[in-house]
Amino acid sequence: MSRPVFELAAILRHYGERYRATRRLPLQQLRVMRAIQLCRTSALGGHAEKCGQCSYARNSYNSCRNRHCPKCQGSDRMKWLESRQGELLPVEYFHVVFTLPEPIARIAFYNKQTVYGMLFRAAAETLLTIARDPKHLGAEIGFFGILHTWGQNLLHHPHIHFVVPGGGIGPNGQWVACLPGFFLPVRVLSRLFRRLFLQALQWAFENNQLAFFSELAPLKDETAFRAWLDPFKETEWVVYAKKPFGGPQTAIQYLGRYTHRVALSNNRILGVSEGRVTFQWKDYRRKNRHKSRTMTLDAEEFIRRFLIHTLPPGFQRIRYFGLMANRHRKQSLALCRTLLTGPQDQPDQLLPSPTQCYAVWRMLTAPPERRCPQCRSAILIRIPLPPDTS
Repeated sequence: MSRPVFELAAILRHYGERYRATRRLPLQQLRVMRAIQLCRTSALGGHAEKCGQCSYARNSYNSCRNRHCPKCQGSDRMKWLESRQGELLPVEYFHVVFTLPEPIARIAFYNKQTVYGMLFRAAAETLLTIARDPKHLGAEIGFFGILHTWGQNLLHHPHIHFVVPGGGIGPNGQWVACLPGFFLPVRVLSRLFRRLFLQALQWAFENNQLAFFSELAPLKDETAFRAWLDPFKETEWVVYAKKPFGGPQTAIQYLGRYTHRVALSNNRILGVSEGRVTFQWKDYRRKNRHKSRTMTLDAEEFIRRFLIHTLPPGFQRIRYFGLMANRHRKQSLALCRTLLTGPQDQPDQLLPSPTQCYAVWRMLTAPPERRCPQCRSAILIRIPLPPDTS
């Protein structure tokens, strides 16, 4: 894949100083900006590769490994997908999206740690509760969710994508499959999600866990907050069940686009000129929802929209629930496979020995031979480069 012509890092290097000078930014946003600006530059150090026979030489600099950086996380994404590959079940997979109403999303903007966690818990509890109900599936299910905080236009739009196998373990210990092409009723999910989230939001307010700034400052008053919250108890909340994935391999291919990514990739940036940035986006509210469009913003507004999606330090944006919860995922998945396909006996003699495993590990982790691309006869010599502190 060719390297993108325009990169977020270059935009931050060129316009970031002016952006910082005119605003008081949170420490986490400053850290994200600095990490992306320095990514794969001499400031982070790296190594030089030189040929011992000809004059060829090249420098390779370290990446920042910040999870907000469009150039990083590629290897982590591949490792994560490889791990999920071994956890897939031979069933239909469903994609369910829970979204916050826009006015409540404004509260989330100032209370990310609290409200994003609340969104995860309310949405997951909704799926688990409705799935356990005998009137619907009547089974214990397992799934994982990925938090997204952006829309295609880079504005704040918090929502969670859940990927759910089409079935679960019933009270009698048998596998209970959902109807083909249908998981759980969306309206029932929506109303329970609304109730659980509003209860959690009210509890957070009563326990002084919410902060209100700018246009939301009047909501610090309890009477005003209750009056503001009441209309949301009657409105319909968006819970969207997309078309089922089909097989597990389709689910994995889809997930590759959703996991280790924040806001946008460098490939969507189409141009930077005279203090303005043009990028590609799709307007899913229009009829031709998959048609690519372009949007041009002032560079500082573009930076502001990107930094909106800075996550709190240590916040886990990929979480596992039910049968796929970390503490018992291995045992639960083994039971599910047994119920779906029968016991899978594997004699000990067919398993590789520790010596064979070590040999394969050495082969896979051995550094590749770096032959000089210029003379094609000598091997490149790697020389460490310390960080440039000038």
